[in-house]
Amino acid sequence: MAYNAPLKVGIIGDGFMNPGFFRKAFAEKLAHGDVSYKELELGWPLTVKSTKKDPVLPIGEFVGRPEDYFEFLSDIDVLVTHLAPITAESLEHAPGLKIIAVSRGGPINIDRAAAAERGVAVVNTPGRNASAVAEFTIASLLAETRNIVRGHLNVMQGEFKRDFYHIDHVGPELCELTVGIVGYGDIGMRVARLAAAFGSKVIISDPFKQLTDADHALGITKVELGELISTADVVTLHPRVTPETRGMIGRAQIERMKKGAYIVNTTRGEVLDYDALYDALKSGHLSGAALDTFDPEPPPADWPLLRLPNVTLSPHIAGASRYSVTKAAVMIAEDVSRILDGQPPLHPAR
Repeated sequence: MAYNAPLKVGIIGDGFMNPGFFRKAFAEKLAHGDVSYKELELGWPLTVKSTKKDPVLPIGEFVGRPEDYFEFLSDIDVLVTHLAPITAESLEHAPGLKIIAVSRGGPINIDRAAAAERGVAVVNTPGRNASAVAEFTIASLLAETRNIVRGHLNVMQGEFKRDFYHIDHVGPELCELTVGIVGYGDIGMRVARLAAAFGSKVIISDPFKQLTDADHALGITKVELGELISTADVVTLHPRVTPETRGMIGRAQIERMKKGAYIVNTTRGEVLDYDALYDALKSGHLSGAALDTFDPEPPPADWPLLRLPNVTLSPHIAGASRYSVTKAAVMIAEDVSRILDGQPPLHPAR
């Protein structure tokens, strides 16, 4: 593909979304174009923290302040970013910007209304980490039900106790369990297929999704949320955070869960009432929980939930895989190429 004018691509990456992956994908997709690059690598996640919300800015989950990037934006045609905040004021400092490509499923660090007003196309990468999160969900469930982390710590501490072979402590196999999936998007669908492969009965709840013939062939059934809550042995959470889903699994829902059931949360912490979860785990109403996300995040070091013996915890890493970076880079390079060629992008930000 050849361009009528030189193209300058600015890549703002970080310690996860490394700029080199995107430069490689662009080099392969735009091999015959007159393209130059400039790069900036942020210290996230090791030395720089992200801002979850800011009452002054109409965006969320970003690193730094908009003004930190004004100079970087000043001479580029295409911006590739993961966590840089882009506001209306940012766009005033980017006179040549044509495309913003965001390497995440939800581009909430971009003021999309401001971009649309200026005619700047915004694309993102929905599903780029869906398989990573789905695998991690099943792995976390197995770790909790089969005492994998507790057994690991037991051996590391030089004890090699046989407690976890006693019938009072052994957990179920997945083939015994009904797995209830709340939210049936890219991640939920992958979790369903993995659970079905283990022999689990799978039920799902999502008011916006209908089951396919492939779902029916796997024995997957759709039920109302209340029925899922009361009948599933495992409730695993995969909805987007919206006003409707925020706090959707609260005390009332947890109390209606089957005695001995499990909760898995690899979506955002805001969908779950952690105080109610603590009470249910502490009392023995629930057998265990596998948690990758929290509210607040990070959780306080003295949070009682972190001291329970029947939890498996991880620091919000379910989506962290090398393949998810590679996939994001390829998706972005494809969409930028399409836009420059006058075609609609495959993944316009919604």
